[in-house]
Amino acid sequence: MKKLLLVLNGPAYGADETFNAMRLAVALSHRDDAQVTVFLMGDAVTCAIAGQKTPNGYYALDRMLRGFIRHGGQVAACGSCLDARGLTDDHLVEGVPRSTIDALAAWSVEADDVLTF
Repeated sequence: MKKLLLVLNGPAYGADETFNAMRLAVALSHRDDAQVTVFLMGDAVTCAIAGQKTPNGYYALDRMLRGFIRHGGQVAACGSCLDARGLTDDHLVEGVPRSTIDALAAWSVEADDVLTF
């Protein structure tokens, strides 16, 4: 099984890269030959804010994250990045823990491939 790590840096909305990275993560989570982890850094931590309200027909990254987690994906959010944005654990989607750069380093070493967005 191939281990893949996706590191997201962009904002939840206004950057196609973030949306497309989550689309890829979800698609990979449906495969039997891939183990996928997503680490949210910088403005990407805003993807994990629970209860996002978007216009009808518009994607909601918190829902995408929940689906990804339901299909066996693992997600973590940079604690320093959350702090810098005034976000606490109470703001986050269930299943997205606060994490550290040391955890990202470990995931990076364990991964067969690291993709950054």
